Amino acid sequence: MTKTTIPYATDDVSALARHLSKALAARDELPGHVEMLNILAQATGARNFQHFRAQAVAATRLAEAPVPEPGIDHVLVDRVLGHFDDQGRLIRWPTRPGHQDLALWPIWGAIPPGQNFTEIEISRLIQALHLFGDPAILRRSMVAAGLLSRTLDCRDYRRIEQQPKPNGLALIRALSSRARAG
Repeated sequence: MTKTTIPYATDDVSALARHLSKALAARDELPGHVEMLNILAQATGARNFQHFRAQAVAATRLAEAPVPEPGIDHVLVDRVLGHFDDQGRLIRWPTRPGHQDLALWPIWGAIPPGQNFTEIEISRLIQALHLFGDPAILRRSMVAAGLLSRTLDCRDYRRIEQQPKPNGLALIRALSSRARAG
């Protein structure tokens, strides 16, 4: 079995030392190998070593820096990336609300900023960005998520300008890289 090297880094060595000190002081005996891996992983904010390793593997697969960037859940981004084809079109609407919210960011990014659209125009634009034939669910979800605004009579739509959340930005970058490679 080949061993994979997983980079280990922390932004705050003092916080790492405090976490290790507390974890070791709470024990009657020294932890075993697996327990120590979990303690080290938890000191970086991961739930356990499996989560820490999954973050590193997903970051590598997404062609991100080997050390996961703060605020990005690479495992989540990698899972949602699986809902898109090589051209960046959404293949299917994810079942989990957190995946749905994240999947909306690349669609938001493809909507031209500073323009008003009728319902038909925005639906046509969204239709070209997905493959499951339901622009209405995407349009409504984008309004609910605060990515699109619409008038009360639903005749006028406009992209709401904002900085994408870290996971959204990571997904947009991953889709761009995939499109350039393909």
